[in-house]
Amino acid sequence: MATIPGLDTHDTSEEGAATAEYAIATMGAVLMSSDQCQRDIATGLYDVWPRLNSLGKSGGYSQMYLRSDSNKMTATDGELTAPRTKPTRSPRLGRYDKLAAQILSAPDPSRVFVDISGAVEPQENGRVIDLFAGAGGMSLGFQDAGFRVISAVELVEVAAETHRLNFPHTEVFCGDIGEYEPPDQTSGPAVEVVIGGPPCQGFSVAGKRDPDDPRNRLFEEFVRVVRQVQPDYFVMENVPGILTMSGGRVKAAILEAFAEAGYPSVSIAILEAARYGVAQLRARAIFVGNRHGLPNPFPAPFLEPQQYVPIEEVISDLPEWDRVPEINHEWTNHSKAFEARISLVPPGGSLYETFADAYKRQYKGAPSMTIKENHGGTHIHPNLNRCISAREMARLQSFPDDFYFTGGMKKAMWQIGNAVPPALAQAVAHALAPFLEAVRSSSAPKYSRISLPGEAIFSAQPLF
Repeated sequence: MATIPGLDTHDTSEEGAATAEYAIATMGAVLMSSDQCQRDIATGLYDVWPRLNSLGKSGGYSQMYLRSDSNKMTATDGELTAPRTKPTRSPRLGRYDKLAAQILSAPDPSRVFVDISGAVEPQENGRVIDLFAGAGGMSLGFQDAGFRVISAVELVEVAAETHRLNFPHTEVFCGDIGEYEPPDQTSGPAVEVVIGGPPCQGFSVAGKRDPDDPRNRLFEEFVRVVRQVQPDYFVMENVPGILTMSGGRVKAAILEAFAEAGYPSVSIAILEAARYGVAQLRARAIFVGNRHGLPNPFPAPFLEPQQYVPIEEVISDLPEWDRVPEINHEWTNHSKAFEARISLVPPGGSLYETFADAYKRQYKGAPSMTIKENHGGTHIHPNLNRCISAREMARLQSFPDDFYFTGGMKKAMWQIGNAVPPALAQAVAHALAPFLEAVRSSSAPKYSRISLPGEAIFSAQPLF
């Protein structure tokens, strides 16, 4: 292999960056040398090539191969060929639209979509139990809608600690949900709603979908608590993939279990968080059921795709390079070489081919892709050559800045990536409120129904 004098393509240390450093790109590699090239890399990919071509010609090579993850970049006849990166694509805004439409078109006389545009806090604060609570995304959403979360259950200590910190009046049980006993319902105000989401690792399309994964059966513990508490309503969330897993048998098992617990009428909808003001594309399957024969309410979406909140609207005021640990504004450390690799990733592209969900460059002018932790390999900032910070993740999930995540940066990212967006949970809570007030007053619920395109409507059948 021909070499360029003075350059060591195998020196990846920070100390060697002043004389020679290579950076692996998504589909190739770019060789940097000297301080001038370090500055060139920050100005954009194609400003670098003239400099590299000049260096290459001085070496008098005919062909050179540079190390990369899985590809080779060639330089033939004195001209370097730019790395083959994926072209910039338009953001994909409706990954689950087809499945959501199928759910809507299925006959369900109990499912109603409620206009929440004029929603106000309930006249009475309904009491809530949050199962599989995590850091508290659903708890925060229901609290912001006027509910009181009296009890929360979480297995992981760092998430339970975050919940305790941000909900000082909530009793947090940290441990196996199988050992959790809910508050006594024979004395004092009754629990009106049970909410939560069993861990979805067994269901998610991002990994292997194993119907025998024991985590897939944790919904039975959710059902057990519902059976014991007998709330007026329950709300269970999960990934959309749960609805089609094992040919729909998992969904059928969930509905059967709720029916045996005294909730024969359970409705399902897929809600896209971006349609409720969250600056992120994050679809969730929501199960709503009640024991009174009432409608099962869902919040009608109030944003169309062209109205979605773009990523820059919620993170642009945070410091670009100054870390603020007090609000979790911290991100993974990158070497100069790694920043150079990131600089070559186009919007919608990933730093890796094998792990395509990690280090994905976000689009400007659009909501973020679904937030994930990926062991510190979060999404790439739309404007900067670094991954997004824990606080930027939290804002994209709709958490306020005064909601602090304990445990350090990586554990904060894990908690945020697994949370339900509070704004989505708040929308669900607002839809539920008038029906709970109707139960308290033994009257018909006062709400405005909205029909969605493609929804199966049974106008001739009374809903109450």
